[in-house]
Amino acid sequence: MFRRTVRFLLSIVMLASVALAGDVVLAGTAQADGCYTWSRTLRQGSSGADVRQLQIRVSGYPGTGAVLALDGEYGPATAAAVRRFQQAYGLTADGIAGSQTFNKIYALQDNDCTPIHFTYAEMNRCNSTWTGGAVSAATARANALVNMWKLEALRHALGDRPITTSSGFRSYSCNSAAGGSSTSRHLYGDAVDLTGSLSFCTLAKEARNHGFREILGPGYPDHNDHTHVANRSSRYWSAPNCGI
Repeated sequence: MFRRTVRFLLSIVMLASVALAGDVVLAGTAQADGCYTWSRTLRQGSSGADVRQLQIRVSGYPGTGAVLALDGEYGPATAAAVRRFQQAYGLTADGIAGSQTFNKIYALQDNDCTPIHFTYAEMNRCNSTWTGGAVSAATARANALVNMWKLEALRHALGDRPITTSSGFRSYSCNSAAGGSSTSRHLYGDAVDLTGSLSFCTLAKEARNHGFREILGPGYPDHNDHTHVANRSSRYWSAPNCGI
């Protein structure tokens, strides 16, 4: 909260300075951020690392049953995801990412690029190095970051009600100790188990709209006490007690 307050105050000072200097803020620019700063307006036809960074932040808005590719290409699917993100936060929903969209993203993230309501620590209760899983530590951590942005979208869609996580990345040893499947997506860092005050069926049903290929919940073996969301090569949803 302190960092966001300081960032907000700095933005006011910077804008005031620009106004006094008689400069014009160019369309598509936004205030600098500790994690990542976009320097141009992005729209269909744009490509590059800045597009991929945007795709990560809007990956929770792909549409029901869909998953947004993080390929650095601003195609129709990315434009639609940006438009849903804009609609979710009351912005002009034109599918073009400019200063208004970027400033909203800046307000939603901390300086380590995680969304403000989720942390790397809660995505990895196994070890501090992200090692020992099915992928490299860097890949596991990157997968967890994408999942956190999807969870931020899920949280917002549920009225900004807190979502509690109980398990994220696991090394093979942590997964074995937890009784996890030998092919568990937890080993890849892209699986999260959700608990808390929201009903597991509410979580499972809404998760269908936010880019998760794997959803397991009540009625699926060993998942009556949580909802599991993850990514995989093909869709597999099973929460029979929730009608999924």
